[in-house]
Amino acid sequence: MQPRLNLILLGVDDIARSAAFYAALGWRAAPSSHAGFIKIDLGGVVLGLISRRDLAADAGEVASLPSQAAHSALVYLARRPEEVAEALALVVKHGGTLVKPATQTAWGVAGYFRDLDGHLFEVCYEDGWVFDEAGRLLV
Repeated sequence: MQPRLNLILLGVDDIARSAAFYAALGWRAAPSSHAGFIKIDLGGVVLGLISRRDLAADAGEVASLPSQAAHSALVYLARRPEEVAEALALVVKHGGTLVKPATQTAWGVAGYFRDLDGHLFEVCYEDGWVFDEAGRLLV
């Protein structure tokens, strides 16, 4: 396997509601999306919104709520320290839940939120991250 991810699937309770939430944050659905599957281009990786029930059935697992644990998080890296608080405020304005406000850390500034379906996200700023002109992270 090549070291890459192409698609991140989030199981959601209401696809239209979740698509509207992400659109309000500036993350628009791709034209190839449809009512049962929303695709959001994250610059070479796609965030896919699918019914939680359909995702669980496809995986042969029991559906669960992501808000029941903090076993993983998606991370948005901010370009400026003050962008962390700005992004968290935008999320709350559109119905997301603030988990941890923008806080000074040993490495920068970070905060957490949960989307409408309980998925955990971190918004983080650190001096060490480098991006190319297209906004892709260079490692």
